[in-house]
Order: sequence, then structure tokens, then C-alpha cells
Amino acid sequence: MTNAFGRVILVAWSLLLFQGTQAQSSFRFDFGTGAVERGYRQVTALNTYSDTSGFGFDYGSQAIALDRGESDPLHGDLCTSEGPLFFSVRVPEGTYRVSVTLGDPWRATTTTIKAESRRLMERKVVTTMGSYRTVSFLVSVWDSIISPGRSVRLKPREFNKLDWDHKLTLEFTNARPSIEAMTIEPVSRAVTVFLAGNSTVTDQQLEPWASWGQMIPAMFSDKVAIANHAASGSTLRASLSRGRLDKILQLIKPGDYLFIEFAHNDQKPGSGEKAYTTYNQYLKRYIDSARAHQAIPVLVTSTCRRAFDQNGKLTPTLGQFPDAMRYEAKKDGVALLDLNRMTRTLYETLGEAKSRELFVQFPAGTFPGQQTTLADNTHFSDFGAYELARCMAHAIGASKLPLRQYLKPEAGNFDPAHPDDIREWDLPFTPMYTSVKPYGN
Repeated sequence: MTNAFGRVILVAWSLLLFQGTQAQSSFRFDFGTGAVERGYRQVTALNTYSDTSGFGFDYGSQAIALDRGESDPLHGDLCTSEGPLFFSVRVPEGTYRVSVTLGDPWRATTTTIKAESRRLMERKVVTTMGSYRTVSFLVSVWDSIISPGRSVRLKPREFNKLDWDHKLTLEFTNARPSIEAMTIEPVSRAVTVFLAGNSTVTDQQLEPWASWGQMIPAMFSDKVAIANHAASGSTLRASLSRGRLDKILQLIKPGDYLFIEFAHNDQKPGSGEKAYTTYNQYLKRYIDSARAHQAIPVLVTSTCRRAFDQNGKLTPTLGQFPDAMRYEAKKDGVALLDLNRMTRTLYETLGEAKSRELFVQFPAGTFPGQQTTLADNTHFSDFGAYELARCMAHAIGASKLPLRQYLKPEAGNFDPAHPDDIREWDLPFTPMYTSVKPYGN
């Protein structure tokens, strides 16, 4: 299939789904085989997703539906699994508040929740036997259509990416995920943070790669949605030419944010970009576009690559581009989050050897079928991406941005000079999207 033909098929399929989803965007689900709460739809192990039903367990999930015999319909039954559970609902483009009640009358539970392409929403929700907890978060859902006859030019690797379909997909995993009930409701006034950037920002589809952009949703309360429109291999210019900025501008509202992090590809030979000239001109275009929509632009200096000299100090690999962004932020009066400086501190604190834990650095045989060592010094492991997201939360909390009020209390309590211990950290992999192939732009 040619790339052009693939794009035509994708757009046609998106339009077909969109026409069939406008009627309903609010849902109430009662999981399990017991009595059903009034106003809720029952979900059992037999509810497999299809475009006809519009909801159900997805991607080969092996759900187990149980009835514990309790008098409360919402707490008396549940769905669980010995492995990850994927649950999808067909919805129109928009922002949705998802509220999930977790727990089990008979057992303790531990649940991690991800959305779409591995966006971390809740890292670890624990309930004791007979207790329940409801968590709420916002999920942004979008498609590639900008206007009739015009769409974002997706890369082939994005054609089956969960970020670009008309489904809201949730992944429930960890030691004992147990879903009692779920509501999904559209919201129109929530603050949305749009992310524009490259592979260090994008929602990485394949394990063991990850980015701070797909970890940072877990840092915010359910008053903020993260809409990650970054793409691997992107420059400022390419993101413009492929329609990604136009797609953001179609969705962005007054009071929303546009976070802009580019440099890794802009500084490469052949990109045509030069610090302080073309690079800054494109930055100014993004800034002005956000402001024209009464949104708040925020510049984010790019993450350092892992490149140590013989003295244990980090070698700069991005040339003048971080300084050029700092200059543009000062010149235009734009908030700056200096992730470049924070990652320098983080890597040098850990040192040349231990900093490998932040990156996709795995010996051969770590994953089934992995014949060669993965030694990536640019892209992050789940742990590294989470540490960078904590850096970003720390910087937001220390800024004057109104956005800081929506951080979870624990999110901004981080110092890049005192990183977390990987031995005290865990995040279940998303198994259906594990890859052992070296990463490429």
C-alpha cells in the first residue's frame, strides 16, 4: 500500500466513523454479571468491541466478569483479568472526563490506567479488600481531519496509532485490575495543554520507548487535558507543512496552552534550520499563532542527549539551539521551561553508568526475540520518561503559569539533583505494543 493510498483510506475510514458517532458521547457502564445500576449499561466478558456496538473489551483482552453478590449494583460485581484489559468506546473528537470506580469486595486490587497510545493517567491505584476508589481524569480524543478535503499528513507508523482513531481506549493493568463502574462525559471548558514537538515528546506507541509527553497527564488533576500532537522525526518546519500546527489551532481555545519543544531534528545536517535565524522565525510563528487564538505559548528547551566526556560532564549536542530558544522566550516575553538544563542536572547527578536507566538501554535477551543490545542515548525508557515528566511538573510548579494550580500535590515535589530510585519504581509494560527493533526517526 502506498503512503498516499494509505492516507486516503485512513481519512475515509475516519469520516465514516465520525458520521456514526455524533449521536452519543456520554456513557455509563456497570461492569460484571450481577444486578445493573439504573441508567447504566452492563459490561460482561462477552462485550467485545465492534463498530456496531461502539464499546467493549478490545485488542484480545481476556476479561473475567464476576458477581460478588453484594446488594449495591455498582459495587457487587466487577470485571478483572489475569493480564491487561483494554476497553474502547467510540466517541467523537473532543475532551472527555473519565471516572472509574475500582475495587473488589473480596480482594485487594492494584490498577494502573493508561489511555490511547500509552498515556499514563493513574500510575498505581490501590484498594484494600471491600474498599472502593473512584478516580477521574481527562482524555483528549482527536482525528486527522482539519477541514473537508484536508487532513494532517500522518507518517505510515501512525496509521494504526491509537491517538488518531475515533475510539477512546483505556488500558487497565497491574497486579489485579478490577473495574466496578465507569462514566465518560464530554467537557467543553477544561484547560487543554497542546504539545508540539518530536520523538522526545510524542506518545510513543512501542515499548520500551517512552516520552515525557505521555507521562505528564498523570501529574495533573482532572481539570487539565493533555493533547499530545508531537511526532517522531519532526522539525518546526515539518510540523507546519504536515498540518500539525493547523490541527492544533483548529482545536485550541482561549486559555489553553501550546508547549513547543523542537531542536533534535532541526539541528541535524540537511534540516535547513539555523539557530537564531530560520529556527527562531518558526518559533515566532508558533508563538504568534497561539496568541492569535488567545492561548498561552510556552517554550520548552530540548532534552539533552546522553553524551558524557572523560570528566563525567555532559557534552552539548544541540549546538546553539537551546540558547536560541532562550533568546526567543526573552525577546517575545514567553514563558520558558528549561528542560535542557534540568536534564543536564539529572544525567550528571546519576553519572555516566547509572544514567543509562533513563534511556532505552537493554542488553540482548531482555525481551522475547531481542537478539541485539538496545543502546539508545536519545530516547527514554518508561522510567526516564517519568523522571522527565517530573522535571516538567517541577518547572511548571515553579513558574508563574496559572497552569501550576492544577498539578497534583505530589507532582511538583521533585528535584532533578535528587532523582527517584529505579528500584522503588515500576510501571507495567503495554504488551501488545512491545518492540525489539532499534528506534529510528
